[in-house]
Amino acid sequence: MTKEQVWKRAWELVRAIDAAMESGRDVSADVANVAIWFRAQTDQPRLSSLANLLVPPLTRRQLWCVLVPLEREIARLKITDVEILEGDLPVSAVKSSLCMPVTVVLDSIRSAFNVGGIFRTGECFGVQRLVLCGYTATPEDPAIVRSALGTERLVEWSTEVDIQTAISRLREDGIACYALETVSDADKIETVQWRFPLALVIGNERFGITPSVLSLCDGIVRIPLYGCKNSLNVVTSFAIAAHTIRRAWNESGKQPAEKRGG
Repeated sequence: MTKEQVWKRAWELVRAIDAAMESGRDVSADVANVAIWFRAQTDQPRLSSLANLLVPPLTRRQLWCVLVPLEREIARLKITDVEILEGDLPVSAVKSSLCMPVTVVLDSIRSAFNVGGIFRTGECFGVQRLVLCGYTATPEDPAIVRSALGTERLVEWSTEVDIQTAISRLREDGIACYALETVSDADKIETVQWRFPLALVIGNERFGITPSVLSLCDGIVRIPLYGCKNSLNVVTSFAIAAHTIRRAWNESGKQPAEKRGG
């Protein structure tokens, strides 16, 4: 077996135990057998180390002390044919009614990993769709697959070469467009009266959103910062904005409160 195959098999074995524990089955024998298999992989010393944690009786929390390092190694090795969706609800359990009428417009996001992070964050907060503009990578990119952790298949997305065209079409459909940008005259995000349905426009990590695009938007919002650094990673910024918008949507009375915690 190749190194990648060994780690994938290790992950499969531990995930099987995790699923069995969730169903209430006694997994003591399984845990012992997997520990033996881990120790037999002498060319992968890290697995031997993890085997020392596989000592029955084992709680699910203790099992995850093995599962999480496995998932990190799988991500590092760029193994993309596994679904690392830890703690997720089944897709069938997430009703479309839990989505909020929010479109996320990405303008020439440089990092495919950031795009994947936005997919994952957007799915967590229930955005409706993403519009990928300019040279923003699409989910065919392996980097998006690795960082989105399967959510690129759960969130609707489309592409548009020109962001100005994308914004114009959204506004023609009655969708209010808000730019997330750090310009001086932007409204503080906690004071915004969001108008649904809405689109949140996010610009390039280095250059932000151009003045010509800002002029097309219905509003400009910023996240107040208090340190020396005047910017956040684009995924972090989006997460703050998505949480703020989700809270406003829930409080509007049109949407039930959160279904699960994270």
